[in-house]
Amino acid sequence: MADGRALDEVVEFTSDLIRIDTTNRGGGDCRERPAAEYAAERLADAGLEPVLLERVPGRTNVVARFEGSDPSADALLVHGHLDVVPAEAADWSVHPFSGEIRDGVVWGRGAVDMKNMDAMILAAVRSWVREGVRPRRDVVIAFTADEEASAEDGSGFLADRHAELFEGCTEGISESGAFTFHDGSGRPIYPIAAGERGTGWLKLTARGRAGHGSKVNQENAVTRLSAAVARIGAHEWPLRLTPTVSAALTELAALYGIDPDLTDVDHLLAKLGPAAKLVEATVRNSANPTMLSAGYKVNVIPGEAVAYVDGRFLPGGEDEFRTTLDALTGPDVDWEYSHREVALQAPVDSPTFARMRDAVQEFAPEGRVVPYCMSGGTDAKQFSRLGITGYGFAPLKLPEGFDYQALFHGVDERVPVEALRFGVQVLDRFLRTA
Repeated sequence: MADGRALDEVVEFTSDLIRIDTTNRGGGDCRERPAAEYAAERLADAGLEPVLLERVPGRTNVVARFEGSDPSADALLVHGHLDVVPAEAADWSVHPFSGEIRDGVVWGRGAVDMKNMDAMILAAVRSWVREGVRPRRDVVIAFTADEEASAEDGSGFLADRHAELFEGCTEGISESGAFTFHDGSGRPIYPIAAGERGTGWLKLTARGRAGHGSKVNQENAVTRLSAAVARIGAHEWPLRLTPTVSAALTELAALYGIDPDLTDVDHLLAKLGPAAKLVEATVRNSANPTMLSAGYKVNVIPGEAVAYVDGRFLPGGEDEFRTTLDALTGPDVDWEYSHREVALQAPVDSPTFARMRDAVQEFAPEGRVVPYCMSGGTDAKQFSRLGITGYGFAPLKLPEGFDYQALFHGVDERVPVEALRFGVQVLDRFLRTA
């Protein structure tokens, strides 16, 4: 088990990393290097040999390998991103980059997404060195840049240009799993991610005839675009169950003593109550309009109008997604991917999933571990290019009323100190036996 020093270091490292402003505004506007150097120094202090890698200056990634005790075993990738989304200080109770520790809670941008997990990784690895223990498998540690944008300077760059550093890795773990979900009935649930919907960010372009705003115009680009956007926003996507989501529904139904009728999923979700939140976003594809741009003067009809849509598709659902968008946009609006990444699915009956389940239940025996599919995505998408199967496993034991999911990219992001200490113990337990 992780030693007492690791329980202190995980808190210290989380606070320190939050104080390093790694805001990713997109378009290359970010500098992760100071955080990467911080992580690399602590790995080097423990006797590892981290390498710092950049596609462009300042967008720094860190990779190191901790050799396991069984050279015949496949390696395991453990990865976390160093960048964070923007935060407006005026909206926060504390400064978002203060890393303040108050009333047993660490405050700041990145506290849950995901500098907490970065700190857990560092603290666990350093504990192994102090204790003179080795995990069974080689553990490859990666701290990445650019996850909050395109990942082209982070995991995409590493997968495409430095695949040799991940030799032997068959599975990986990262964010968004093994956190406490409270359903209001006193039964804590710990969802472990075994899948991700694919990312299909779309650019829609409508072209028409420019002209005076006072004249009749049957080829108005704004009208054409707005009609397509309205159709997309109103579309009801059909139900599509993947193996991961089916397993999630089956286990949740068993927890509540409900008939797991997968032929009427909407009815089943209604009977699950608050726990339906873990599943409801991943039983269908989705497409949400998010941005509009057209025109430059009120009395001028523009010749072009543009919109952006956040699309997500299930494993095996991209063909249906494309066909549906073709129909919804119609003949007068073109669409293309502005960013696309694959959907992922991982087996829930694997030895690795079982060991994650065991690690959580050792420290939270009252909890119930269930698989789930993430509605969004992580760096696991890029690492999947190397044949690495990804899981979401960043353990946190959270108190009742702590809305973990709402704090992702939210105001007053924070994490309890005891949640971090629980997390490093569970992570350590899993990694030693994985």
